[in-house]
Amino acid sequence: MESVAVLIVGAGPAGLATAACLSQFAIPYVIVERESCSASLWRNRAYDRLKLHLAKEFCELPHMSYPVDAPTYIPKNLFVKYLDDYVEHFNIQPKYLTSVESSTYDNDEKCWVIVAKDMSKCTTVKFTAKFLVVASGENSAENIPMIPGLESFSGDVIHSSSYKSGKSYSGKNVLVVGSGNSGMEIAYDLATHGANTSVVIRSPIHVMTKELIHLGMTLAHHLPLNLVDKLLVMAAYLIFGDLSRHGITRPKMGPMTLKAETGRSAVIDLGTVGLIKKGIIKVQGSISKIKGNIVKFQCSKRISFDAIVFATGYKSTANIWLKNGESMLNGNGLPIQKYPNHWKGENGLYCAGLARRGLAGIAADAKNIANDIKSLIDSMSS
Repeated sequence: MESVAVLIVGAGPAGLATAACLSQFAIPYVIVERESCSASLWRNRAYDRLKLHLAKEFCELPHMSYPVDAPTYIPKNLFVKYLDDYVEHFNIQPKYLTSVESSTYDNDEKCWVIVAKDMSKCTTVKFTAKFLVVASGENSAENIPMIPGLESFSGDVIHSSSYKSGKSYSGKNVLVVGSGNSGMEIAYDLATHGANTSVVIRSPIHVMTKELIHLGMTLAHHLPLNLVDKLLVMAAYLIFGDLSRHGITRPKMGPMTLKAETGRSAVIDLGTVGLIKKGIIKVQGSISKIKGNIVKFQCSKRISFDAIVFATGYKSTANIWLKNGESMLNGNGLPIQKYPNHWKGENGLYCAGLARRGLAGIAADAKNIANDIKSLIDSMSS
């Protein structure tokens, strides 16, 4: 049994940022990570052409900027390098291959009891902690929807986390399910590598350029969100025109308000829309069922595919191992309270990076958590 002041679960950007903020106050902590490296999602489960969709000033972790010569939109490899430098700079030493199996609050001892498995030694390790930080991420498990007949599909079925490049799909009929940023960019990558690409767009989306989003985030500091939204929608219409005849409709709520209210991001177009307009990428509606290699859509269209890529996001797994977390997380392992009051539960329980606010949200969570823990420790000792 190891007794620690703070236990952080997860060594992705949220866990690393929290560790760095705690170290600024010299608060001792232990950080555990089930994978064999930090930021495994970015390192191992991101496609090759990925760049951060927001400008670098919105994507910094606390207390360390990007190098002066870094490009405005950071590519995947440079972001991983930034995280490695961050780990080194703050001397963060995660306990890798340590998978938390349960965390319960002991009312008598007033501490969290955490049971974990050391996967390298196949042994059980136990911790007690005054404070527990859930930083295991909203992206800790792949989310593939239940589609009737999916198990009968005879081609390749992968989640976007396993997708690297469209090279191996040249000349094949590929269906991308999901029209968020990953789905639209993967569809573009497939099409430019010569795949016959279709993308399922089931719900309304805002399509923006990265410059428009940058403008919107800058204007949001000075103008009401509904006014910023009107400007962005107007500008997007001028750039892209009416996309409804191509199967893309806009939500009623503006892009900045939608992000603030629901955490859903606008799609930042990197060329996909142009290929949709040319008919190179086909837009499909909802899938009703799959039989063999035939996908039947709700409009009764039937198309044969060689591969399906599910860009249908991820889900939190915190509820699987966190007991007594009802004050902070709902049944899906996401915060009950709305942003920005989502990060604190009862009995020294916190979460970082679960509010769908990207890297800027992670930075804010980490600072809030460290400041709160410091004030509680100070009040205990006074």
